[in-house]
Amino acid sequence: MPDLVHSSPEQIAAMTGRARDVMQLYIEALAALERSIDGSIARACDVILSRPGYVVVTGMGKSGHIGGKIAATLASTGTNSFFVHPAEMSHGDLGMLRPDTTLLAISNSGESRELRDPLLYCQRNDIPVIGVTQRPQSFLGRNSAVCLTMPKVAEACPNGLAPTTSTLMTLAIGDALAMVLMDRRGFTREDFGLHHPGGALGMSLQTVREWMGDNAATPASVPLDADFSTVVSAITAGRKGAVAVLNAEDGLAGVITDGDIRRAFSHDIGSIRAADIMSRSPITVDLDARMSDVVDLLRTNKISNLFAVENGRPVAIIHIAELMQAGYVA
Repeated sequence: MPDLVHSSPEQIAAMTGRARDVMQLYIEALAALERSIDGSIARACDVILSRPGYVVVTGMGKSGHIGGKIAATLASTGTNSFFVHPAEMSHGDLGMLRPDTTLLAISNSGESRELRDPLLYCQRNDIPVIGVTQRPQSFLGRNSAVCLTMPKVAEACPNGLAPTTSTLMTLAIGDALAMVLMDRRGFTREDFGLHHPGGALGMSLQTVREWMGDNAATPASVPLDADFSTVVSAITAGRKGAVAVLNAEDGLAGVITDGDIRRAFSHDIGSIRAADIMSRSPITVDLDARMSDVVDLLRTNKISNLFAVENGRPVAIIHIAELMQAGYVA
């Protein structure tokens, strides 16, 4: 492994100062952007909300990278969207611009030559364009139904070349657009979770039925008159630390846990039946309960498992260790 570079105290101070200068430029750029926000963002939202199709986002270079993130944010917050590279549009992907779509085009200068074909195509086919640029008089600005104009601020790059403050402002205005659209659509926390089933929020908003899926194992159970040995065997076989005690109609009459088994050893286990040691008012959930509510019940009551019931009958046992392993519990 090569030797690491060790900066001198003076160099460390200089680099730290430079980093702070960049952050200050960013703060000033965002402040200028905030002051520049006007009714154009509302008009952009009106255009998007009036169109049934997708918002197609495009941009070249660093603008394209930012555009990909904006498209992802729009899609996850209720506005159907995807990113297309402008050069690919000129080679067949213009077909993605259907008559009901909206084009969100990003170019700091507004003169990126790769954007000309998509912009002309939209003009010929009456597809509205929302432009994001610093130059409203540019080719992009002139061909936009709505132009979201960013203020002219210095780039953090000492040569004024690498997009830095400009891409930050583009990202910020894209997020602002997504959040305004989210508010206008009444997009809720539950809606967000449906778009993020693999994330922690989406998982917490799943129902018990969805958590069970199609292959939920039948929970271990014993009848009310099961002897102590049968109860122990059922808990061991179920491997969930609890067993359901069923009445004559196979309804849930009670629950026996590992703790109940340990406490039973202080009595004559030869004469014990399941009904003698079960908890008669177990905490249960129905199949439409949110998994977040299940986790709250387990934590609040300081228990490790509970039964999901349907029509009074136990259909699944939920153990907190499984939820932790699957990511339902942080």
